Amino acid sequence: MSYTQANMTPVIQASEEVRTTFLVKVYQHLALAVAAFMGFEYLLFVTGVADTINNFIIKSGGAGWLLILGAFSIVGMISSKSAHSIGNPKIQYAALFGLAAAEALIFVPLLKYAFGTGQDSDVWLAAVVTGIGFAALSVVAFTTRKDLSFLRPLIMWGSIIAIGLIIAATLFSFNLGAVFSIAMVGLAGASILYQTQKIVRVYPEWAYVGAAVGLFGSLMTMFWYILSLFLDR
Repeated sequence: MSYTQANMTPVIQASEEVRTTFLVKVYQHLALAVAAFMGFEYLLFVTGVADTINNFIIKSGGAGWLLILGAFSIVGMISSKSAHSIGNPKIQYAALFGLAAAEALIFVPLLKYAFGTGQDSDVWLAAVVTGIGFAALSVVAFTTRKDLSFLRPLIMWGSIIAIGLIIAATLFSFNLGAVFSIAMVGLAGASILYQTQKIVRVYPEWAYVGAAVGLFGSLMTMFWYILSLFLDR
């Protein structure tokens, strides 16, 4: 959705008090999405659903991965669009929790591998590194005077190329390796920079849930590939 077309005033044009309140709500909802992800993940593991998902992926091979990646992409697009539904908080929150649930599903195989190989500490270490990286990028986005909109086409085309490589790797059974993971961490970082600056410059006051959805997706992408790097050591 174009906020200009929706005739919504960007929060940057509002008072300092309104901008501060908006940003607090954005990061509160981002924290809520992370908590929901952890809650969904816990339920998947304690109920045994995680084992079912993991066994399905192992037995079906590449087809299972493509199915999960496809479902994840569809849910992500629907969630992102629904999160910006004007005047409908129920749809916005459904999008937030829907994306958290989708992320929990896609992380099952990676976490099963980590826990199954005794690399539990790597999960928490990757989470800490991701958090530090996210915080540092957020500070840069808020303090820089440079317009970061030039990152948008880089992120768009980088994502398309990455999806193509993932599909090819799944179909032809080859490992993308550490270089790909490092590149994806960089792409997720660029997305965090772009979206964080966009939050203040473009988003209207009501769109704090949509802003949180965008940041959450990039945050989890960064976490996935940082964790992958730790597990591949």
